[in-house]
Amino acid sequence: MRIHIKNMVCRRCIMAVKAEFEKLGILPLRVSLGEVNLKEAELPGRVMEELDMSLEKLGFERIDSRTNQIIEKIKNIVIRRIHHSEVDLNNTRKWSDIISSELNYDYNHLSKMFSSAEGISLEQYIIRQKVEKIKELIVYDDLSHTEIAFRLGYSSPAHLSSQFRRITGISPREYRKLNKDNRKPLDRIT
Repeated sequence: MRIHIKNMVCRRCIMAVKAEFEKLGILPLRVSLGEVNLKEAELPGRVMEELDMSLEKLGFERIDSRTNQIIEKIKNIVIRRIHHSEVDLNNTRKWSDIISSELNYDYNHLSKMFSSAEGISLEQYIIRQKVEKIKELIVYDDLSHTEIAFRLGYSSPAHLSSQFRRITGISPREYRKLNKDNRKPLDRIT
């Protein structure tokens, strides 16, 4: 049985969700971003209710609808690629190819579904996730703007800077000078 969970965006989230399952006596086979695999084919109704309550206390939510599961999978692909991968995004395929091949759906269909459910385009979601990663790299790494641009797949530092300014209202250089970390939690980016 697979259980899909909303707002699971980091390794710490995975550990917290796994611990909640184990507290309820459910031993997951595997826990990954947005998903828990169980050997059980089904869980009793009262156990699902307890699970829902305990997950909600931690800021997570079990996802039932197929559309919401797909939206969450899209978010997890983007977050995993931008925030948890060591691969330079400059050396990878287009987002449309990555997302459609991982989910085995037409990208246009996925993009429309995402926009309808989230209220922003998938492209804007990707840009906003990249901006959060740029903030992290500015605050915690000694990378130049050129290195950050290359790492995140921008065509140039100027392109990175214009997208960053459009989202934050300031340039990456101004952000670096502020020397403060006002990043958003990954599950709150919309």
